[in-house]
Amino acid sequence: MKILVCISKAPDTTSKIAFTDNNTKFDENGVQFIVNPYDEWYALVRGLELKEANGGEVTTITVGRSDSEPIIRKALAIGADKAVRVDADADDALYVAKQIAAFAKDKEFDPILSGKETIDYNGSQLGGMVAELLDLPYMSLATKLEMDGSTATVTREVQGGTEVAEVEGPFVLSAAKGMAEQRIPNMRGIMAARSKPLEVVEAVDAERHTAIVSYSLPPEKGDCKYIDPENAAELIGLLHNEAKVI
Repeated sequence: MKILVCISKAPDTTSKIAFTDNNTKFDENGVQFIVNPYDEWYALVRGLELKEANGGEVTTITVGRSDSEPIIRKALAIGADKAVRVDADADDALYVAKQIAAFAKDKEFDPILSGKETIDYNGSQLGGMVAELLDLPYMSLATKLEMDGSTATVTREVQGGTEVAEVEGPFVLSAAKGMAEQRIPNMRGIMAARSKPLEVVEAVDAERHTAIVSYSLPPEKGDCKYIDPENAAELIGLLHNEAKVI
């Protein structure tokens, strides 16, 4: 089984966010970057579990510059067999999807896995775009994946319950919470990651369809208002007239 896992870097959620160049660029100074958790904890780990159960290999692919390589090495330390980095800026979802599709087109991967979204932009676009570009079935927001030969049984949450579907491979899937449990790389894995292959490939020519106009921070939170527990009417009035949540 040949498994391709799409991974990307994302700012650690404890990072202080700031912008530069008249609020048109994200300021990366002092920011700690991590593997996007949905890619790492769910897509990558489930891919590794499938390899361990069925044999084969797991390859990761990342669209990014050389500063992405530390997070790629972490994925290798967790257990991926090899990695590919497409040398390009990952600033447009369709552009990134085209890079991944161009690489995967003739490689005969069985499943192509990604996290359901990144924790910085929360776009939830990549998996569907890759599937469309490769003309493959797409299963989104999956919480469980089982393989029996080339047939996959996928469970995903839908409004009011869960849905179980079967799909014949190859296919593309985006993984959500519940797909797998986080793995912590051990010392042996960290040492092995140093010698595992990390291939850098040139980006294919593709149009970028979006551009950042500006960023802005959310408004600062106001002071807390404390209401006497016996004064329910005042609380209801504030929720209705100020917070406007009822």
